[in-house]
Amino acid sequence: MKLCRTLLATFAIILTALPAHADDYPSRPITLIVPFAAGGASDVIARVVADEMGKHLGQRLINENIPGAGGTTALLRAANAKPDGYTVAIGNAGTNAAAYTIYPDIKYKPDAFVPVVMIAKTSPLIAVKKDLPVKTLAEFIDYAKKNKGKVTLGHAGVGSSNYLICRSFVAAAGVDITLVGYRGGGPALNDLIGGQIDGVCDNGTSLAGAVENKQVNALVASGTTRIASMPDVPTSAEAGLPNFQAQGWNALFVPKGTPDDVIKKLNDAARKALASDTVKKRFFDLAATEPAEDELTPDYLVKFVPAEIEKYKALLK
Repeated sequence: MKLCRTLLATFAIILTALPAHADDYPSRPITLIVPFAAGGASDVIARVVADEMGKHLGQRLINENIPGAGGTTALLRAANAKPDGYTVAIGNAGTNAAAYTIYPDIKYKPDAFVPVVMIAKTSPLIAVKKDLPVKTLAEFIDYAKKNKGKVTLGHAGVGSSNYLICRSFVAAAGVDITLVGYRGGGPALNDLIGGQIDGVCDNGTSLAGAVENKQVNALVASGTTRIASMPDVPTSAEAGLPNFQAQGWNALFVPKGTPDDVIKKLNDAARKALASDTVKKRFFDLAATEPAEDELTPDYLVKFVPAEIEKYKALLK
């Protein structure tokens, strides 16, 4: 009898150590790691999609904001998490592409993650405080050239997608501007509204409310078409700076070793979430767009992310 109890206990331990599989996954809430402070584009998009995904998975996705080091602090934690599907991270061009150039001693490699799905595309914006004496992008560039090194643009920290927007803009405009890093897009926007910095580089997702409420003045949107919810904001080509081209994106990743059937279940839930009227409406309000059908597979990201790494390596060299 004692031997039987011992064998049963051993068997139970083995079962709990086995990877999760789709037939019983998820059986408890899932942690969704967000690499930045609350209020930024990644955080807002994560919450919108996670709420809807939870309905299809039958378990909540709980956001855990871990700001610091351009998002690499959070991604390191995700890379080291147990690959059982209960830790998912939202990443972007900063955390999962540019970080490898900006932080050469980074403690994780691209293959530490397995892509699940791209969940959103965002349009980068340059916005300035409402009392800055400029009304157009051309006027802002002229103002920056006349005040060399004195104009300030806030971003969500070195290595963030917002930082990459700033770097892309400065390179395209040929201006000397002081970049000010924050622990997230939210804090940077708060300082802009308060007049403590001259402008921010951010996504329409973060800035939509402030632009609509006329708390800040959006000068330009990087992209080939105007943002549907911000029809008065010109594209970079329309504003006279066609070389300012940047496409924001957000995707879900899990630690390497996560079972394929669990990844498929997360991918399916994300697809259903993105197809819902709830997410479509929220994305419109947030100036975000759903990826195209061919961009929703893990295989798409397997090819896309390495290309992004090379692109930002060239920009930041």
